[in-house]
Amino acid sequence: MEARIGDYLAMLSSQRGLSDNTLKAYRRDLDKVVAFLHAAGLREWRSLDVYLLEEFIARVSEDGLDIRSQQRIMSSLRGFYDWLATQGEAAFNPARGIRLKVRRRDLPRVLDVDLIQQLLDAPAPEDEPEKSLWIRDHAVMELFYSSGLRLSELANSTLAQLDCSAGHITVTGKGNKTRRVPVGRKALKALELWLPLREQWCNEKSNDLIFITPKGSRFTERAIQLRLAFQGRRAGLPQHVHPHMLRHSFASHLLESSQDLRAVQELLGHADISTTQIYTHLDFQHLASVYDKAHPRSRKLSDKASDKK
Repeated sequence: MEARIGDYLAMLSSQRGLSDNTLKAYRRDLDKVVAFLHAAGLREWRSLDVYLLEEFIARVSEDGLDIRSQQRIMSSLRGFYDWLATQGEAAFNPARGIRLKVRRRDLPRVLDVDLIQQLLDAPAPEDEPEKSLWIRDHAVMELFYSSGLRLSELANSTLAQLDCSAGHITVTGKGNKTRRVPVGRKALKALELWLPLREQWCNEKSNDLIFITPKGSRFTERAIQLRLAFQGRRAGLPQHVHPHMLRHSFASHLLESSQDLRAVQELLGHADISTTQIYTHLDFQHLASVYDKAHPRSRKLSDKASDKK
């Protein structure tokens, strides 16, 4: 993949006469996408689609990359894929399916509580192998929503990091920083169903990762993304479901209930609270309810009278 970037930059240099600084900026942008694809276990440019690119944008946005830098990356990708198409190496340009707007940093789409329940409470398939795959996928989804894990954190978590009896998991996040987060009751129940099945899938090549494939190999980030999207469709959800959507839903729902921004920051593993503040987009109905209960000019006369008794 890196070799094709070099070929593309050489073309830009010879045919368009771009400066070294501009070429370096293009390389930095494209290298970010390469790193993302490699982490997902992908090694070909044709593997990048619109949904995967949306996941990339969600991740760099959470990392604090400003909108102008995101737009520059998209511009670099559009030009690069147009060139790949001329070389017969890309059937379509995924970057042309996404448009970023200059605005404050927003959350990717969040599932409301009803849709989360629709996804997580969907019945298991009756037939194999989908029934076994669902048991694993269900544990993955419950853990994402229960503990707010990043995709890379969940994919790399080992059995040694999981303590079901204590109800927590210790994960390694960005900057090799570790944090311990709770695992909810329903996630623990899903894991209790999954772990015996995992033992059946293990073989001499299996590692200590919590989630593996039926062949005992690593359950890659890309495979997790594809399975979550499949389970979302199976549950009849109108949105494309991806791991960041469950992490964001976890943070949004927890903040709406607790109003404790610092606690959510710690659970998500954010180094800067300004990153966590993107979750303060409480819906108007919730805000109105808080206002009605708390504001002295909003409370009903009957409430005020009862306070005086």
